[in-house]
Amino acid sequence: MALETNKRDKQNSGKSDSSDLYRSEDRFRSISVEYCLRYEEEVQIMKPFFSFQWHITDECDQRCKHCYIYSAGNHTCLLSMNWRQMEDTFYNCLDFCEVYGRTPYFYITGGDPILHPDFWRLLELIHAHDIKFTILGNPFHLNDQVCRELKWYGCEKYQLSLDGLRQTHDWFRKPGSYDCTLEKVGCINRAGIRSVVMTTVSKTNRMEVPGIIDEVVKAGVNVFAFSRYVPSGGDLDASMTAQEYRELLAICDQKFKEYEAEGCETYFNKKDHLWTLYEYEMGEFKIPENAEKGMIYGGCNCGNCHLTILPSGEVYACRRVEESNVGNVFHDRLADLWVTSVENYREYEKFSKCSKCKLLAWCRGCPAVARGTYGDFYAEDPQCWLATSPCKDELTITTDACVHA
Repeated sequence: MALETNKRDKQNSGKSDSSDLYRSEDRFRSISVEYCLRYEEEVQIMKPFFSFQWHITDECDQRCKHCYIYSAGNHTCLLSMNWRQMEDTFYNCLDFCEVYGRTPYFYITGGDPILHPDFWRLLELIHAHDIKFTILGNPFHLNDQVCRELKWYGCEKYQLSLDGLRQTHDWFRKPGSYDCTLEKVGCINRAGIRSVVMTTVSKTNRMEVPGIIDEVVKAGVNVFAFSRYVPSGGDLDASMTAQEYRELLAICDQKFKEYEAEGCETYFNKKDHLWTLYEYEMGEFKIPENAEKGMIYGGCNCGNCHLTILPSGEVYACRRVEESNVGNVFHDRLADLWVTSVENYREYEKFSKCSKCKLLAWCRGCPAVARGTYGDFYAEDPQCWLATSPCKDELTITTDACVHA
């Protein structure tokens, strides 16, 4: 669920002067107390979620060839937040949700977040506010005891990566990573945390995805999804053609349905928004008759219900979108950034191809892949196989729309 961003909201958002930075510990703690009190009063009313992908450190046990940090050679200085910065960031996020009436949800990641010396201290802070979270990390430091502790602090999901079968995955990451990843799925599941496996798909590993699906089902993974490789200036030339990607979706869709028919317990999350186009073509997705003009109902969350925070304090509209820095959490109030610099990622009429498509309100492909390929966030998705708009009747989207996801 995203936020309203019309011009009237900008004027009435209660935006603070930039000199009144929300880094005061007293100010943040007062927000914290108010948040807790209101939570008790409104426990029966669930507010829409807003997610923060929070990179607390760059430190990592792996050097993945397609990693944002390492692929472009930008890892000469690995950063981590200190404790004061983590506290300030946390309460800045709570302030954001207080302003816009949202429930905070954290995706704690890195690097590998468990390597941060204050990792468990951060979980104590999150737990004290009864906020749930997901960990995006490596398998190497997990065991039954660690996973039980993560569960106690409120961890709902633990996301691991699997980027090929054994030889390919270990080439991408490091020797032994493949077997360790599948082994630690059991630790996660036994603790009552939902295990998630994410695959980054490229030309290099696309033919192995059906085999990956078989392996994650065999391992008892709770959720499986894949997203596409985003070109980031590294040496890995791994872009697929649009037709190659559509063929992959068709193969995966068939496997998903076969496993579901067998009663498979793995949930197949069709994360990539081009699934919407595929299912539209298959007749499985239909545009609701009551869809309103000027509304965004789904698709890419960039600028809608998500922000990324890096160890440097930089705030990104999306971590996968290169140079999408919209501010710095150490100096800026997130609530102010949302109605100023983040607006640059909500100009839906600028999408060169999607703005002419009837599926604009539900798809928009992956602007990160477009940005990585063509240098333009609003360029066409290079893996979108659609030559023209699927329907003549267009849903006109305006930048003053109330955005829904």
